[in-house]
Amino acid sequence: MDEGTPTAPEGQGGFLLGRVHHVSRRVLGRMLRAHGIAEFNPGQGRILFALWQADDVTVTDLARRTSLEKSTLTRMLDRLEADGLVRRDRPATDRRTVRVVLTPRTRALLTTFTEVSAEMSAIFYRGFSAEEIQAFEGALVRILDNLATPSET
Repeated sequence: MDEGTPTAPEGQGGFLLGRVHHVSRRVLGRMLRAHGIAEFNPGQGRILFALWQADDVTVTDLARRTSLEKSTLTRMLDRLEADGLVRRDRPATDRRTVRVVLTPRTRALLTTFTEVSAEMSAIFYRGFSAEEIQAFEGALVRILDNLATPSET
């Protein structure tokens, strides 16, 4: 290669993760629609998934659990609330605190969403051994930790 030709940077992990993210959102969106879930999109599903794990949480806790900025989360919650999927409550004991609660309608979607998630995981990990899955997910946790921890360089 001559000196004037740029070379690709080593390690395309970030680029590949971005592509996986975009393709998996499209696949998940199609799967949700095929199972009759048109109430939310995959991005909103990230919030609902966190709430299905633990409901009636503060916005601050939900932002931490979803890794979303509060301003982004607030906009997404506005849409979810307008669509009747979540409710925001302000406890009488502390009007500054906002808690996010699933509606009964959204709780009823959990079984179908769990089925779709299992199908998505089967596609995602097709051909992987249990050891490969464990190593892959361990590497992703390390990358996430690296990104979340300020660099000392």
